[in-house]
Amino acid sequence: MAESKADKIMNIATKRGFFFPSGEIYATKAGFWTYGHLGTLFKHKFENIWRDYFLNLAENYYEIEDTNILAKEVFKSSGHLEHFMDPLSECKKCHFRFRADELIEDETGLRADGLKAEELDKLIKENKLKCPRCGSELDKVKFFNMMFDLKVGATGEDIMYLRPETAQSPYIAFKREFLALREKLPLGLAVIGKAFRNEISPRQGFFRLREFTQAELQIFFDPDEFNKVENWNEIKNYKLRLLLTGKKNLQEISCEHCNRILKLPKLYVYHLAKIQQFYLDILKIPREKFRFRELSEKERAFYNKLHFDIELNLETLNGWKEIAGLHYRSEYDLSGHQRGSGEKLEVNINGKKFIPHVLELSFGVDRNLWALLDLFYHEDKERAMFKLPFNLAPIEVAVFPLVNKDKLPEKSIEIYNLLKNEFKTFYDEKGSIGRMYRRVDEIGVPAMITIDHQTLKDKTVTLRNRDDMKQIRVKIKDLNNIVKEFLNGKSLNKLGKIIN
Repeated sequence: MAESKADKIMNIATKRGFFFPSGEIYATKAGFWTYGHLGTLFKHKFENIWRDYFLNLAENYYEIEDTNILAKEVFKSSGHLEHFMDPLSECKKCHFRFRADELIEDETGLRADGLKAEELDKLIKENKLKCPRCGSELDKVKFFNMMFDLKVGATGEDIMYLRPETAQSPYIAFKREFLALREKLPLGLAVIGKAFRNEISPRQGFFRLREFTQAELQIFFDPDEFNKVENWNEIKNYKLRLLLTGKKNLQEISCEHCNRILKLPKLYVYHLAKIQQFYLDILKIPREKFRFRELSEKERAFYNKLHFDIELNLETLNGWKEIAGLHYRSEYDLSGHQRGSGEKLEVNINGKKFIPHVLELSFGVDRNLWALLDLFYHEDKERAMFKLPFNLAPIEVAVFPLVNKDKLPEKSIEIYNLLKNEFKTFYDEKGSIGRMYRRVDEIGVPAMITIDHQTLKDKTVTLRNRDDMKQIRVKIKDLNNIVKEFLNGKSLNKLGKIIN
């Protein structure tokens, strides 16, 4: 059987140090992964790009960091203890457990998220679905709370929870941050951190995890200002790729049309535009692989008044998959925490008292990383590699001696030391130059510097482009500047004479 694209990506990822099953020298548990050295660099690259982009959309957007463990009362007020459930289906014979909605979607192609237990039971019966492990009859669907609880303290009587989303941290920190930031709205509070969900049966490899990282921005605003955006003219003619509820085909619709005809508020549409620009312009995602999908009232969380998922078309996962979302959560969160805590969370701006509403930008970091590996995986006759955009490559520059003798390794170390403080640089001298090229091609290194015998004569080196394998010669004294221009997008033929 031919090796699938997912298997090829996983092979490189685990072999080269992107990620691998956590605790794999023991019996591993599904849904837990370790980031290796390359994966950690890759993850930090994505997080920093996300941070630099979204926190600069407005002057009053900031990042905070909270604990992963929060009090039971937080999740009682947020509704998680009551509503944070997945539909559990169990085999009557072998007692294998899995998500009922995923079984239905896999076997029938029907979307089943958001359905009640009775509706899921009906679909299972109508489609004659059986246990995917042993083929036996299934028990009735039950709902299962996905939160991890912890016993805290010496007596174990205090119950706390690992947070299932990072969003609650900005909500419970809102009042203190609002006062510290001079009582101005809109106020954005971002968190990049861990969340934990006790998934019934994690699958899809690295895409659905029990411990994962989210990058979320919670924007608190005056609901009377929802249809006002200072920079509206900048995006009003920009076209969004939307799959609207009830429509079969994707449409490209201007932001102005979304506001005037679809009645989507300007603040919401503005952030749709900025999210699309992030994926298409910053991450360089192919346009045809990106879309927003509107969720119906039945599909979306009960507190979301507007909800578009950000989806990418991933070959490894057989189609469109959610990797982020934009949600209008109204005043639900702050109102709930005000009731639960007894602490007033309303604000007073120019004599007007109200509870701020929330617009949430939510991104699954790990999902986005897998999506990038999927979309930028490349094969040709000679190579298999991650052809990542240069700004996302975990290693930016590799330095090699042509041969491991004739004082070339010593000169190569000198060049490596020249570059390493400005670029994430890797040095290797093990094996032939062709093998060294292939190893760093595979992990997506954009620039390769080779030190050869000519280097010792005229103080020049070769600079090789990962994507087309073309090279130029560069004077060592100019090397840092030339590499910087190359990584910023300047083509080799504009930086020197192609020599091959």
